[in-house]
Amino acid sequence: MNKDKIRVALADDQPLVREGFRYVINAQPDMTVSGEAGDGHGIIALAKQTKPDVILMDVQMPHCSGIEAAKDIMSTLPYTKIVILTTFDTEEYVFEGIRAGAVGYLLKDTLPEELIDAIRAAARGEAIFRTATAAKIISETFRSKQQTQAEELAEPFTKRELEVLQQMAYGLRNEEIAKKLFVSESTVKTHVHRILQKCNAQDRTQAVVFAIRNGIVQ
Repeated sequence: MNKDKIRVALADDQPLVREGFRYVINAQPDMTVSGEAGDGHGIIALAKQTKPDVILMDVQMPHCSGIEAAKDIMSTLPYTKIVILTTFDTEEYVFEGIRAGAVGYLLKDTLPEELIDAIRAAARGEAIFRTATAAKIISETFRSKQQTQAEELAEPFTKRELEVLQQMAYGLRNEEIAKKLFVSESTVKTHVHRILQKCNAQDRTQAVVFAIRNGIVQ
């Protein structure tokens, strides 16, 4: 197997859906399907065994939902990119997907070329939330909380914290940020901790959304 290819795992309880995704993905010169699972427990085990670059994850699956599976996988494989791919464009699923650590949320009627572009973007660490509800969640879910946070942000970010926050907005992980800014990973972790404190954010997603809405990063 070419190690330069993006390794994509599929999680969907419908074999025909997986077959369609597999055909489209394996037809690309820069990616390959590294494994498939029909339920949440199956994709958790598969992910831990094969460590794919990107997982296309359905939401509703037997025994363990895609959201619960995503949480489990992200707890042990933080560098794996999870893209939720579902028929349900609901606020609950979008929000829970973001909270679980997914970097993308797409509908199953997405065009093949858009799906391929999304996989490549996810592999680069970019966020892909391309549904009407996802756009609404990103712009409105934390609106009232962010307005309060902006008023309470008495201590400004340092220059280095702003640099780290910008890289977080690009979707980079601590290790990647450390390499890009030529600092240690422990230093980045310290900056991220301080950023979360200053934003009064519970996680990286909230901090990035706060920063974008307040014009701190792009």
